[in-house]
Amino acid sequence: MLRLIPTRASWVLLILLSVPYQLVLSQSITPAPAGSSKMDWWRKARLGMFIHWGVYAVPAGVYQGKDVDGLGEWIMHDVNIPRSVYAQYAQQFNPTKYNAEAWVRMAKEAGMKYIVVTTKHHDGFALFDSKASDWTAVKATPYGKDLLKPLVDACRKQGMKLGFYYSQANDWFNPGGAAARGHWDKTQEGSMDEYIDKVAIPQMKELLTLYGDVVELWWDVPTDMNKARADKLAALLKLQPGIITNDRLGGGYHGDITTPEQYIPATGIAGRDWETCMTMNDTWGFKTKDNNWKTAATLIRNLVDIASKGGNYLLNVGPTAEGEFPAPIVDRLAAIGRWMNVNGDAVYGTTASPFRILPFGRATKRVDSKATTLYLHVFDWPADGKLVVPGLRAKVQLAKLMAGGGALATTATADGLEISVPLLAPDDVASVVEVKIQGVMTIEPYAVKQQADGSVLLDAEMADIHNRPGEASAMTEGNWDARNIGYWTSAESWVSWNVVFHKPGIYTIKALAGTPAERSRFNVLVGETAIASTVTNTGDYNRYQEVTLGTVTIDKAGTQTIAIRPDRVGWKAMNVRQLKLQ
Repeated sequence: MLRLIPTRASWVLLILLSVPYQLVLSQSITPAPAGSSKMDWWRKARLGMFIHWGVYAVPAGVYQGKDVDGLGEWIMHDVNIPRSVYAQYAQQFNPTKYNAEAWVRMAKEAGMKYIVVTTKHHDGFALFDSKASDWTAVKATPYGKDLLKPLVDACRKQGMKLGFYYSQANDWFNPGGAAARGHWDKTQEGSMDEYIDKVAIPQMKELLTLYGDVVELWWDVPTDMNKARADKLAALLKLQPGIITNDRLGGGYHGDITTPEQYIPATGIAGRDWETCMTMNDTWGFKTKDNNWKTAATLIRNLVDIASKGGNYLLNVGPTAEGEFPAPIVDRLAAIGRWMNVNGDAVYGTTASPFRILPFGRATKRVDSKATTLYLHVFDWPADGKLVVPGLRAKVQLAKLMAGGGALATTATADGLEISVPLLAPDDVASVVEVKIQGVMTIEPYAVKQQADGSVLLDAEMADIHNRPGEASAMTEGNWDARNIGYWTSAESWVSWNVVFHKPGIYTIKALAGTPAERSRFNVLVGETAIASTVTNTGDYNRYQEVTLGTVTIDKAGTQTIAIRPDRVGWKAMNVRQLKLQ
């Protein structure tokens, strides 16, 4: 199937090396479900901050002088550090530069509406003063103070909503807590039920009663969480009646929101509120050697893409052991804030795009009693000054740039609504055009058209994705120059494009594809014609080669459906960046 199952466990990431790394990119409409009032603020927020902070920031990805592959916060588990050794890191955890007021201010200035902080991650270390364990910031570190309370106070003071992450099952320090690959230290052993009763439940009671309103509860990795264990934790939610919960408690609980991790569902998630959580680099907790930072442009476009599909973006920061945000994080937060200062109204409180695909970028929508407002987020600014919205038929009341507010002329054409825009884009990342529409708006189905030389380019983001009902496709986490169809692990999934041909003739079909498999067999269907095709080992899912698949005759002008369907016997997972007919 064309999707990535969200998880925060590094061992699952190792498994995922056997499937394509990049993900599907596509655009679609996924209306947010009607629901209770407790979700109203969350659906309007669109952008939040995730904070991963704990003792793991001390080793910061290095153990016994060697760099450790994997996630910074998983280092204890990934190299099987004994409890007695890991405990020594707490003696070096002394965040004297911690300034909760500054943290919240940076989140607020970036346009974020809520924060979710790791109160206890899988290493069992609690940032707060807990009576249920001595493995806390208060009792185990030279800092000796509750790290959660200053953040709570700063959020209340600055009007920022605050949620708590809590690792309910995985706990590698408190005896009896679960571990993804089992225990490696005899002192970890114990009864998980006893751990739940004596650590997890008391700590959750502390979190839900001692720190005021908690807007969101983020469970994580439900290892060995049967229904009986989950029931005990779920019963505590009555302590915070308005709290929003995620889908990771276990025991059959689905919560209020679905949490895709490190990817953006290509078509959203129908019938569910969802929140993509994502790192700015490759790890959640601070790691000194991880300098693979996403650009501010990528982060902004991710935000736009998520909002256009009706979801929220929970963007992670990993503070240092001293209590500071690394400089690249500070810079990126500031850049997001500058963009949001101009274009925030095109994100906050909007709903998903009504368009299947827009060739120039994304769209969000706002509907009130007077009009429908479309926000066109333009990534690829038209060089000729003509922005065409394909298939849009509507009476335009007003069109203007959000940057500067200059009014724009519009014209109804055969292709759709044409908007006259300046030759230079107001913003290099995403320029927003606001279009107010009166009355009924109709959108004709989108089809790819031939280029001037007669060739047809079928890019990944233009594809219709056909999964079994209930499965969510995924997209690249933001590499906008390398979008592709990926995580294609099921032979039952297929993709298609609608193409308008105006030149009959014989066309050569080529694919830009990558796979580490010896070979992958599939069929390319053009109308009723099926072309048996093969891609052989390119070395990696992200090592693309152009492969000639065959030829097809287009007898007459008109619309054709072109599809890729796996061969049920010979299919192996592969990434496809583009089909080309020439």
